[in-house]
Amino acid sequence: MLTARTLITCFLRTYLIGTGFNTRGLQNTGLVFTMEPGLRELYKDPDALREARSRYLELYNTHPFWTPLLVGVFLSIESHIAKGNLPAKILGSVKETTTYTLSAIGDSFFGGSLLAMWALSTVCLLVAGFDSIALAWTLLLFAALQVFKFFTFVSGVRNGLKMITNLKNWDLINWGEKIKIANSFVLVLMLCLFWPGTHSIPEWSLIAGTLLSASFVVGRLHFSRVLLVYLLLFLMFFILPWISKVIPLSPI
Repeated sequence: MLTARTLITCFLRTYLIGTGFNTRGLQNTGLVFTMEPGLRELYKDPDALREARSRYLELYNTHPFWTPLLVGVFLSIESHIAKGNLPAKILGSVKETTTYTLSAIGDSFFGGSLLAMWALSTVCLLVAGFDSIALAWTLLLFAALQVFKFFTFVSGVRNGLKMITNLKNWDLINWGEKIKIANSFVLVLMLCLFWPGTHSIPEWSLIAGTLLSASFVVGRLHFSRVLLVYLLLFLMFFILPWISKVIPLSPI
């Protein structure tokens, strides 16, 4: 049974997992460093401890926001392995099936959705002159991230493999797509704040519709972003001049 002090130590070490990044195993040495307090408590025999360490020296890489969850799950699995309830080879299967999946989800949900939302909304607040609100908004999101990390770590320790299954119910991929669509509205608002009174309602409607359509095509239809940029450039240089003859646009 892992003590609370050991678990807290492992959790705090998750913030340092990237310090041992290398081109051979990526985050593997950082993972070993994070797991070390728990492994030392579970395996008193030096040979068993050495074997447990070796399980985490293989290639490992995932989104840093998911590291506490995975470390919690790994500690739970190691507790069962130490007791003889689970075979050691199950850890390899869990690492191969979850770390890269969570990495992709993390890049999409956190990197491509939430972080973009924070950046766009903060820029809007700063341009509008609400500096204090922008700072409070940033601190609130930062604190929420730490709570999320601690919550997933505790859930991983308590529920083990069941926590991985529970993640499916969170539906983060679809939530990420909804946030990206919302970000397109925030982007239009940011443009309005940058150039107030310089565009007519038809122009802003066209911009908003284009951004929303781009979000839908990339998020739902999985259309190539590069091809989409070329298509938008084609529309700007060939179609937009024709539209400007039909809909009167104010000069920029």
